[in-house]
Amino acid sequence: EAYKDQGILAPGKDILGAKPGGGTDRLSGTSLATPIVSGVAAVLLSLQREQGETPDPHKIRQVLLQSALPCDPDLPEETRRCLAGRLNIPGAITLLKKGGNMAENLASVGASEVEAAGCGCDGGLTNASEAMADRGQPAPSLVAAAAKLGAAEAVPSNTPNLQNLMQSFPTTTQQQPMMPNITANSVTASQAPSELPDLGQIVYALGTLGYDFGSEARRDSFKQLMPPFDIGGGVMVPANPYDARQMVDYLGENISEARSLIWTLNIELTPVYAIDPTGPFGAESYRALHELLAGQIQPENDAEYVERVSIPGILTGRKVKLFSGQVIPVIEPQSTRGIYGWKVNSLVRAAMAAVQAEDGTADEDRIRNTLDGFLNRIYYDLRNLGITSQDRALNFSVTNAFQAAQTFSEAVAVGMELDSITVEKSPFCRMDSDCWDVKLKFFDPENSRRAKKIFRFTM
Repeated sequence: EAYKDQGILAPGKDILGAKPGGGTDRLSGTSLATPIVSGVAAVLLSLQREQGETPDPHKIRQVLLQSALPCDPDLPEETRRCLAGRLNIPGAITLLKKGGNMAENLASVGASEVEAAGCGCDGGLTNASEAMADRGQPAPSLVAAAAKLGAAEAVPSNTPNLQNLMQSFPTTTQQQPMMPNITANSVTASQAPSELPDLGQIVYALGTLGYDFGSEARRDSFKQLMPPFDIGGGVMVPANPYDARQMVDYLGENISEARSLIWTLNIELTPVYAIDPTGPFGAESYRALHELLAGQIQPENDAEYVERVSIPGILTGRKVKLFSGQVIPVIEPQSTRGIYGWKVNSLVRAAMAAVQAEDGTADEDRIRNTLDGFLNRIYYDLRNLGITSQDRALNFSVTNAFQAAQTFSEAVAVGMELDSITVEKSPFCRMDSDCWDVKLKFFDPENSRRAKKIFRFTM
């Protein structure tokens, strides 16, 4: 009862909005209707300022209440839900722009000026006397209402809604148009946080980059667009879309065509994920994929050679069919952050430089071999899809080769070798984080009775 004359019904069903982590979603509830009313109130306040008035939220409240579309009294359930009426944006703007005494302006804001705004209205107009006659009620006169309240200088804080004000005045023969009875969209209670759609499974996977066409038509379109290839001696042959070198050259001049390919993350030549960058950083992500593909075609002894790539993303629940007929899940990188190409030759040299800066006596060959073994161990023996927290921590440990190299230098300096790599939940973790410890166990190959040494670093 406390809200009956002090609240209005606003659109709150299937409201489109942004969701955490990117993308959009449609939800229903009072929490979705509230920001709509708040936004309307803010616009009305700005209109007040444009008219040279001092912004008055209390006046805006009265405008929203008085301009609300009437409820249907024949539907008790709707009347209870509708409260003082339905949100009427055009009517509120018209009422505010007329200024002066608000009660007087109620008579001049006809139904033809206050069409329903986004509340599921059918947009038709009816005659007030006809509407009241159907309900067995007298048709009041808005003109009489304006004359009766003409001397009023302010609107009381407990101003009733438009329908109640009309019914409180004596009956006359004059007819004024009014808005029809409208069935509003039902509004459910706000969804609990546990019921909100989750952001999807996070993925951080390692592998090699590839691309696919999906169909013969798509492949042939690339073959037609790509320029002929010079095999040497001025001999030109038709373009081969399957040649990664030719594709890299073509995408370098036409990066927009990268979106037409199905980019894949492969483990041991088997595609496991389709990569579909979207959102505001989609273009940058495609450029990053192009650079990684260019690095993979370099000679293995080249400093720019990319042996492996890491791709972070979110499983979308969608799947895509490759040209071979294989169906694989789709992941969406949210940005270029975390998309790395592992230039192993440069990585080992940089890690060695960091170790020798702290310990000039470190054995370079032994540390290099141990670090190579660490990288290959994760690449091959511990390969995974990067879905679980443990797998993501293990895959990310490769990105921190500098930290691993410092660990290796301490163990290798005393003649120990890498034995095993394990991952366990970290006993300490900051709030809102998922922390895991990567444990590197070393042993002495020359003395099996010597105690093993374990190094731990947190991801």
